[in-house]
Amino acid sequence: MLDLHVHLLGHNDREANQGTIRAFLDEASRRGLKEIGFADHDYYWDQMNFPLIREMAEDYPHLEVRIGLEAEYRPHEEGRIKNLLEQYPFDFVIGSVHEFDGWAFDYPEEEPLHWQKDADELYSRYFEIIALAAQSGLFTTIGHFDLIKIFGVRPEKDILTLADEALTIVAEKGLVLEVNTNGRYKPVQEFYPERRLMEEIQRRGIEFTLGSDAHCAENVGRDLEEAGHMLREIGVQSIVGFAKLAKVSYSLD
Repeated sequence: MLDLHVHLLGHNDREANQGTIRAFLDEASRRGLKEIGFADHDYYWDQMNFPLIREMAEDYPHLEVRIGLEAEYRPHEEGRIKNLLEQYPFDFVIGSVHEFDGWAFDYPEEEPLHWQKDADELYSRYFEIIALAAQSGLFTTIGHFDLIKIFGVRPEKDILTLADEALTIVAEKGLVLEVNTNGRYKPVQEFYPERRLMEEIQRRGIEFTLGSDAHCAENVGRDLEEAGHMLREIGVQSIVGFAKLAKVSYSLD
């Protein structure tokens, strides 16, 4: 139905040219998506080519092509993000936390540290930063809500307790959380967020969107049908897309 988290530039290992854009849009079309959202990492800002995406989208009238940004949230860099967001009329903005206190925790070489640290403190600090991101007012969406589990380390405390404040702020701010299927292909081998969190998110009335977090064209839309089925199982009736920062509702029926 929709994939609102794809990375045209990957890890800055390709150019945003006609060929790469077309590869992503062709795969979205092949999978029958109604909406695709490009959201490259903000640290590749100088390599982005938003006008060319808009131009290429004209060849795909059956597909809503959205332009977003995945911005790395750090508490002291809100001004930097705000400056970027003022430079282009984005459809959506994903706020993500891949690091805190100077530690980029999701690199594979960082896995041993996850097992050495206190898991409750790790999760607590992560969700503290997520709460600040939600509070900032900079984002439409919070990305891969429980990314901190990436290497399979689990807290002793209840995850719902650890995530409570962050979820409260997300709900108050009317933000959207994504079911991000890329976690299945990480050591933890499950979607972000986990099922219990999905159920709590639904209970609180927080809306969902879907994202593959594809860093290459062949992964566009990967496992999103299954993610939609999981959402239906827990009572979710619709998911959210975006246009010019406004929510667009899609029925899951």
